Amino acid sequence: MLAIRTATPDDVPTIFSLIQALAAYEKLSHCVTGTAAQLGQDLFGPRPLAEAVLAQWGEDVVGFALFFPTYSTFLTGPGLHLEDLFVLPDYRGRGIGRALLTHVGALAQERGCGRLEWAVLDWNVGAIAFYEGMGATVLPDWRICRVEGEALDQLAASLPV
Repeated sequence: MLAIRTATPDDVPTIFSLIQALAAYEKLSHCVTGTAAQLGQDLFGPRPLAEAVLAQWGEDVVGFALFFPTYSTFLTGPGLHLEDLFVLPDYRGRGIGRALLTHVGALAQERGCGRLEWAVLDWNVGAIAFYEGMGATVLPDWRICRVEGEALDQLAASLPV
C-alpha cells in the first residue's frame, strides 16, 4: 500500500501543500513566503537546486522528503542535506517516515555520500526519538546559524571594496 517515488513536475502543488502543512505543524506558517511556482522552478528548472521524494499511500500522497547535495571539507566528499521530512498526522505510525528516511539514506549511499544531515527543532521530542531510533546522532555542540532578509542584504553590502 505504501510506495516511495521520485517527485515529478505534476507533484509541485501537492509538495507545496505538504510544506504548508509542515509549517503549520511547526507553528511556522508565517515563514512560508515562497510559492508553488518558485518551488517548481527550483526542483525542475534548468538548474535544479533540490530533489523530492513522495510517500504515496494508495492513491494519496501523504508525506515527502526534500533534500539537496552538500560538501564536507572534513570528509573531502559529498553529502546530502535533508531539508524536510514530513508525514501527514493521520498517517504517522505506519512506517512512512522510516521509509522516506531510508530511501534518502540509500540515495546518499548510492551517490557516494559520506553523510546525511538534517536539523530538528529542539522541542520536537517525538522526531528526535524517531531519528535517534533510526541511528542518527543529535549533535549537542552545533547550532544552526542563519542570515536572511534585511540582515543578508546588510551582510552582502558590507563586503570590502
